[in-house]
Amino acid sequence: MSTDRLAGETPPGQEAAPGTAEARTPDEAAGPGDAAAPESAAAPGEEATGREEGTEAAGAEASGAEAGVAAAGAETGVPSAAAESAAPASGAETGAPASGVETADPGAANGSPASSPETGTPSAGAETAAPVSGAEAAAPGAAKGTPSSGPAKATADALAAAVRAVESGERSAASFFNDAPRPARPAALAAQPAKAAPQGGQQGGPTGPGPEMTRQRTAQETGGPARPDGPEGGATGPAAAAAPAATGPAPVPRPAVRALPGVEGVRQVLAAGGAPETLAEQTAEVLGERAAEALSEDPWLLLQVPGVRPEQADGFARALLGPACGPGDERRAQALVGWLLEQAALAGHSALEAAALRAALAQRSVPDPDDALQAAIADGAVLVFQDAIDEPGGRARPATGDEEEEQPVRILLGLDRFAMAEESVADGLARLLNTFEAVAEPTRDTAPEEADGATADGPTADETTADGDAQVTDGDTPGERAPTTAPATDTPTDHDTAPRPARPSAAAWEAVAAAAPSPSAAELIRAAAHSGLVAHTGAEAARAEPAALIAAARSLGLRAFGATHTENGRRRLAAHLTGSAPDATATGSPDPATAAVTVSGLLSGREGPGRDADGALALDLLVVLDAPQLDLETAALLVESLTDGTRLVLSGDPGVLWSAGPGRPFADLLAARFCPQVASRTPDFGPIGELVSGIGIGELSQVEAPGKEVVIVPVRDAGEAVHRTVQLVADSVPRAFGVPADHTQVITVGHGGAAGTRALNAALKERLNPGPGRFGGFDPGDRVAYAPAPGRTVPGTVTGADAAGLHLDCDGSAVVVAREQVGTGAVRHGWALTAHQAAGARWPAAVVVLPGDATGGLTRSWVYTAFSRGERHLSVVQGADQALARAVAEVPVKERTTRLRSLLQQSAQSGEEPTAAD
Repeated sequence: MSTDRLAGETPPGQEAAPGTAEARTPDEAAGPGDAAAPESAAAPGEEATGREEGTEAAGAEASGAEAGVAAAGAETGVPSAAAESAAPASGAETGAPASGVETADPGAANGSPASSPETGTPSAGAETAAPVSGAEAAAPGAAKGTPSSGPAKATADALAAAVRAVESGERSAASFFNDAPRPARPAALAAQPAKAAPQGGQQGGPTGPGPEMTRQRTAQETGGPARPDGPEGGATGPAAAAAPAATGPAPVPRPAVRALPGVEGVRQVLAAGGAPETLAEQTAEVLGERAAEALSEDPWLLLQVPGVRPEQADGFARALLGPACGPGDERRAQALVGWLLEQAALAGHSALEAAALRAALAQRSVPDPDDALQAAIADGAVLVFQDAIDEPGGRARPATGDEEEEQPVRILLGLDRFAMAEESVADGLARLLNTFEAVAEPTRDTAPEEADGATADGPTADETTADGDAQVTDGDTPGERAPTTAPATDTPTDHDTAPRPARPSAAAWEAVAAAAPSPSAAELIRAAAHSGLVAHTGAEAARAEPAALIAAARSLGLRAFGATHTENGRRRLAAHLTGSAPDATATGSPDPATAAVTVSGLLSGREGPGRDADGALALDLLVVLDAPQLDLETAALLVESLTDGTRLVLSGDPGVLWSAGPGRPFADLLAARFCPQVASRTPDFGPIGELVSGIGIGELSQVEAPGKEVVIVPVRDAGEAVHRTVQLVADSVPRAFGVPADHTQVITVGHGGAAGTRALNAALKERLNPGPGRFGGFDPGDRVAYAPAPGRTVPGTVTGADAAGLHLDCDGSAVVVAREQVGTGAVRHGWALTAHQAAGARWPAAVVVLPGDATGGLTRSWVYTAFSRGERHLSVVQGADQALARAVAEVPVKERTTRLRSLLQQSAQSGEEPTAAD
């Protein structure tokens, strides 16, 4: 590696780096119990610093101090669909694409975690009012039947002062309910009595499966503890009491506002509680038709709206309920349980340990966390599971049937949708293994041929299987213990509605394996021939092996496709397929590259073979590259779309960051050893490949880079880091390597801070494409990152704007983003991205920025992902000093709590039991 300046590079001047003066920093430190708002808590396509597990446009980052709810500094890329501009956080900065909460890694922004959601529209400097943020919180619709601006402003001012005191640590959360002065409410708002809860549904509690459903799942499927005795749902109705410690007559709640129907009613209730009316449409969408009535009866339902934090919901509830509001209110406790699990999902967890959730509730001043959890479980708001503790060898302890020897377990709590997604993935993977029909030679007709086969063909088939087993690692594969043999060619019967798929023989598979371009590719082909599910691991150079498998399968007449996480990855796979295909006719298509698709395009039907009459994907073999980027819900949808007998190969680099969404399906599959695994022996060559390979095993060492393929640029502070980054992108890299600025990607730890994506993009725009930002802060020619869905980032360039929205060119495809989406942060400038946003793509040159205030977000997986994005050149703007080497050596990854590994191991053990009994 070289620390020399590139040709023509000049030292930074004394003036501030362009754009840094306007760069926003994360909010003040979080209040007691707050999860530091990660730099991108679930916005579409951004990541949160740390594990990149938060939300922001296509890859947001998240970090959490919620007692295990979100890993500190975790970087996430889970986009969310909420409009951040309406987030009720005081002083909150808008900018998170869809989740409404953009979390920042502690230390990623000037060393202090953000405690309030950063929200905002792409337009420069756009900030919105919060329900407790003072005068700005005055209801804009006061003239439309809402209270006069004077009382509303007084309410907002008083709430703002109280919340600021709690957030700053001057007062406890409990004192917020008991001591803070309350301005008088207009009499008009209290004119109507509270409505009784409608029959047939509970308006005041979190949504979830009914108690009976939860009990059945717990007892039969998970072995979790039984529900506590007591009236089900009795503590969670709309009229739940306030503090459990109160004795004597309960305080009389303030009469609820008579809500108007629809969004107008929600706007009226929000104004009465001092919340911004701009949240009305979002709240109505989340809470449904009776949103206004439900919100007036249970103000903490506001926590279900993305971007709203507990302190803001507490203030809103106190304004509506008055003396009846307290920290022990059961409605508050249940809302907090759901909110904490949602925050955990933003950090990548599909479930939380009960102890971590109890600690987080205690930090939020819930008087009896145990009682709150029991009530949430009884009401079906959350599900409870027993997860077996791993043995030292890394495998779950098998069931012995001995009641005297109790199995060590941990109690996990999770939301229904994530629990169902994990179970769906586990069941689907087991189904693919169990329904796979092993290849076999056709039955011979003549006696002489049978005699010959007894001495030659039989042993040959066994040897083929033995070869495959010797070259792959077999896990617990219940589908392999009883293979079903069948003729090489099946003749369709009259009742068949579609032609049967091709059934290549074992000899045919062995022939294409022998012709594979590398030994590792041959191993993968043999493994796929004999198993319905295969896991393949390898770095960038190893992508040629799945391509060789796809080409070989297509040459045998199978409908084989490869799916990638990004369009960038699809193009790279298509290039490998073109090189791997023997010729165009052998693949059954004039263009072999048509077998390369994206996961999103395949599932939506825009790309690939489409679906058959039963709704399953019409293919025989699917190879999913970039498998670590699959989150739980996408993996479940993908597996459910495959029909019985389909071959599935999951391929990826285990060293890169996990998915932006909750879960880690690929890592859990590898850890469970549920299926054959093929580890590539093809290394990445060159100085960048050597550097990244060392990082993968925890070693950060200097490498020889005679052509300046790797350059280290030391900096003293964030301002200098921004200056040098702009210099590298605009001048040095184009001059030294001939790589234009629009082919160089900047990667940094988080979105906030003096050297985050916002500050870097502002400086790069000023240098590379200055303009007034005529449409929501964008001008034609701007590089952008568009988040069409949570967890996905699509790079593009602005081509124009009109009444329909912002026009983009995304990898050659014309895309129009509606004005409303632009306003919620679905589009961001894209000269600089977070590592989670960049995962799955590569550029000719990459500039990785490591400011000194972002060291808390560094992990080995983050460094591995960022450093491996450059194909020809890597520049590292190094301000982290020794924290970089420590992260590589000591912090492999931000762990996630999931259940999929245990589910897969249980499935494998249950599949073995009948065989053992026989």
